[in-house]
Amino acid sequence: MVSQINSCSFCVDISTQLLQKRGVSLEKISKLENFENESLFTAKEKIALSYAEAITRYDLGVSPDLFFNLKKHFNDDEIVELTALIGYQNLSSKFNAALDIPSQGFCLALKANSSL
Repeated sequence: MVSQINSCSFCVDISTQLLQKRGVSLEKISKLENFENESLFTAKEKIALSYAEAITRYDLGVSPDLFFNLKKHFNDDEIVELTALIGYQNLSSKFNAALDIPSQGFCLALKANSSL
């Protein structure tokens, strides 16, 4: 999600490979862009993705309602960890996108599905 927003093809490639290694289907990964309307994602996943999107897109920001809903699914320690992971992914994807680091072919399935 963060890598897609920040247009980092390298990060999308490597993240797709890592997600697949963890058992996430390519179908689910390909639906990230429209996660709010997809039944493949749990309520917990959707709120985490909404949080990632709000942090990543400066025009959104984290609203009090979003944070309230986040606390329904995550405890304080988990929110700190999630925030750190999102922050790191933003740093990494913005860095790589700025330097125009290309996809390295980590996820061969990515080549077959250009919508990622």
